Amino acid sequence: MLFGLAVSFAAAAPALALGQASVPEPSDFTLFALGVLGLVLGRKGSRKRPPD
Repeated sequence: MLFGLAVSFAAAAPALALGQASVPEPSDFTLFALGVLGLVLGRKGSRKRPPD
């Protein structure tokens, strides 16, 4: 476990040293889109009017 942590830190160190911007992963966009979709559907469901 400690070795895996050291390897992941060593892999991130060159990007931090060069000052490059990190690029978000596609899964980050998917999670964001699902969150927005959940908010939209939640708002839409709460605005339903009772039938007249």
